[in-house]
Amino acid sequence: MIRAIILDLDNTLVDFSLLKRQAVRGGITGMLEAGLKADPEEVYRRIFEIYEAKGWEYQTVFDDVIAEFHGSHNYKYLAAAITGYKKSREASLTPYPGVYASLITLIKQGIKLAVVSDAPGREAWLRLYQLNFHHLFDAVVTYSDSMELKPSPKPFQLALDKLEVRPEESMMVGDWAERDMTGAKNIGMLTVFARYGDIFDTKDHGADYEISAFDGILDIVRNLNGEKA
Repeated sequence: MIRAIILDLDNTLVDFSLLKRQAVRGGITGMLEAGLKADPEEVYRRIFEIYEAKGWEYQTVFDDVIAEFHGSHNYKYLAAAITGYKKSREASLTPYPGVYASLITLIKQGIKLAVVSDAPGREAWLRLYQLNFHHLFDAVVTYSDSMELKPSPKPFQLALDKLEVRPEESMMVGDWAERDMTGAKNIGMLTVFARYGDIFDTKDHGADYEISAFDGILDIVRNLNGEKA
């Protein structure tokens, strides 16, 4: 019997990869319009090199690229970059199709919901509030809460404790096999791989189930709980 579902946030509820690319483009446009002399594609490439090295939530990436391409820090360019980034991010922050309706259906069925994210607390909660999802979850566990990244068992266990359910009564839905699927499976949870959010072209995710769209969760829960369609 599934009593709770734990969900990753980025690339599971929201297309974070698309959001990040469009937001970065907005920030670059802002810098160039403010007067930065640089090839936008070179700046774009360098920003994502920095993200790959320091993490996608790295907060001073624009400071770094301004210093590299301009030769020194410049608050005018930085302000333009941050403003352009935020405007583009807010315009791009939308859930995957079927997410909201599916979450409401699960809530009506009495399923408890939680988010477990490797994002810092501030960034995760900002996304949840901007999506108007903040009121849908019984628990939200971010890196700021556990101070450990998935696949560590700690963030998963924190969520289970908050939900007051056992691992075998819960299911993890996520897009990252090595973090989401492995971490949840190691503590005894059922796992669902969000193929639609996979950015690694994962061949062997090791999950119990796979979904090609978010609302596929509903069929899995229905079958596991023995409910009729």
